Formats: sequence, structure tokens, C-alpha cells
Amino acid sequence: MKIIVYLGHPGHFHLYKNSINNWKSKEHQVIILIKKKDVLENLLQSAGFDYINILKKGRKDSKIGMFWGMIQRTFQILKVCRKYKPDILTGTCVENSFVGKLLKIPVINLNEDDAAAVPLYVKLSYPWASVILAPKGCDCGEWETKAIKYDSYHELAYLHPNHFTPNKKVVEKYFSVEKPYFILRLVKLTAHHDNGIQGMNTVIVENIIQLLKPHGDIYITAERKLESQFEQYKIKIDPLDMHHIMAFAQIYIGDSQTMAAEAGVLGIPFIRFNDFVGRIGYLEELENHYQLGFGIKTNEIEKLYNTITELIQMPLRHEVFQKKREKMLSDKIDYADFLAWFIGNYPQSVTIMKENPKYQYNYK
Repeated sequence: MKIIVYLGHPGHFHLYKNSINNWKSKEHQVIILIKKKDVLENLLQSAGFDYINILKKGRKDSKIGMFWGMIQRTFQILKVCRKYKPDILTGTCVENSFVGKLLKIPVINLNEDDAAAVPLYVKLSYPWASVILAPKGCDCGEWETKAIKYDSYHELAYLHPNHFTPNKKVVEKYFSVEKPYFILRLVKLTAHHDNGIQGMNTVIVENIIQLLKPHGDIYITAERKLESQFEQYKIKIDPLDMHHIMAFAQIYIGDSQTMAAEAGVLGIPFIRFNDFVGRIGYLEELENHYQLGFGIKTNEIEKLYNTITELIQMPLRHEVFQKKREKMLSDKIDYADFLAWFIGNYPQSVTIMKENPKYQYNYK
């Protein structure tokens, strides 16, 4: 099988990397397409993956910039498909759906956000996708009939114990793990679905630092430009090492969705502070069902500070959250292996999952 994988974000590299290796081991041909986005290219180079960069200059964050970037990427994917004639297109993007419909190539769309949280993405990508792969708790809106639901999370495609073992030696390349430390993540919130969404501002970050300072070191990883007073906390690391650093942190606090979920599946208590709280099913499940973290809206600032204080003071916090993680893992499947099977055996895999959804539990 000839598979084209489009990666538009560093998180998509992690999502697909183990499945890509699985496909290659079974002699499928995998063609990776990317656009310029943060450390995505660095991740691919570090992993030794060949790829084609279809948007080397990236795009601007304005609405016109986003729209023009989408047109450029669609045209470039179309060119690549005409050259390589793939059997299948997959990714978390709208462009695949346009090209797949035009060239009659099956499109497997991966998404973990509820339709109401990303309405434009859903409107542009779902109508022409062949299949939508989504977590069990994800609402695909009017396109539920196209959805194949699995009992896992994107983050378990790369942080499941089958694929990831935290290594203290990796952390010690940067600092000692003997002293407690906290991770703060600040994102730009400039994607099309981030319109009107707020996160952590300067005053809030300053107050969080004052709360955490007596209890350990603080490291900030930022997508946006940091104010000068926060530069001393900024950490510069190899992107492939970030999950090892997260795995030994005391607490994660940030306005990023993905890193909150990553902390949760690693059993590290997380606090997610943004206006997506209450709108994304898989994070609600991590927070409310498995109690691995806390979603706090931006109008609940005192709740944010109180939750941080309560977590700092919690007896046996690490043991408590690792037990919660074990319960979550006992319920969930290994998404990387399931994804590799599903796409590698398409379209028979669709029939199997519709007739027997429990088949997925072969991938634990």
C-alpha cells in the first residue's frame, strides 16, 4: 500500500510516528508531507524520517494568511498525489479531504476535538473524508455515521507504555531530577479555532510562579514570545526529550490542550487554563472520569490559584495520580497499533469495526 501522511503540527509527528514505523516494517510505502510549524521539521530530522515540506515559509496568523496557506497546501498535496498515486491519504487536516474527493483517493481523517469546538475544520474536512477516526467521547456532529470510535486518545499513540518509557538520564542532560520541578506551557492561541479563546496572561503567570517558587524549580516552554521577566525560566530542549521531562514533573500548568493531555496520560497532574474547558470530550473524560487533571476557565482565576495550592499540598500526590493513570490505561487501547492496523487493512478494517467494535481491544 502507498500511504500519504500529512503532518501539520509537531503533535501530529508524535501521533503518527509509531504507526509509520509499523507500516514501513510491513513494506508499505509511506510519503510524509509537512508544512513549516514550530519544531515539526526538527522532530522529523531527529527521527531520521524522509519528508516533503510543501509550505516551507509557513503561513501568517491572519484570516487571509490562513486561507491562502490552505489553498497553497491543497495545490501542493494535489501535485504530490498526481506524482505518487497513493492508495490512501491520512492526517488531521482539511486539505486531504479536498484532494481525496477530487482524485477519488480514500481519506482517513484523524481528529480528537468535538465538532462544536472546531466548526470550521469540521465543515471543510468531514463532508469529503471517507472515514473519521475519533476517540469514544468525541462528538462528530452530523457526521457521526462516518465516524469509527476507538477507546483511546491521540496521546496514547506515543505515550502508551508499549511505546514510551520515561528516562531520568534524558532529563539530566538539562537539570537534576532530584529537585522537584514544575512545567508551564504558554501557547499563542492563534489557530482558526482559537478565535475568542483566552489563556494565561502576564499577571496570572507571575502569580503562578510566586505560588510554585517555594516548592521547586519552574521551567517554561513557550510557543509565543515571552515577556523579559520570564526568560530566566525558559527551557530550551530537544523536542524529542520533552516527554521525558514531563514524566518527572510535579505538576503541569498551561493553556495548551495537547500538553495537558500528555501530562494526564503520564499520570502527572495537570491544570488546563483556557476557554476550551467544557467543550472537548476527551479532555473532559481525563479530568472528570479519570480525575487526572483540572480544566479551569479564564473567569475562574481564584479557582486556578486554589487548585495549584491544593495540588502542592496533597499528600502522596505522585502515588495517587499514578494509580489513576493505571486505571485509565487498563481501559484504553494502544492507539498506535490500532491505527497501523486500521489504515494498513483499509477498507476491510471499517467493516470489522462496524460489525464488531470490540475488535479494537486486541490492541492493548
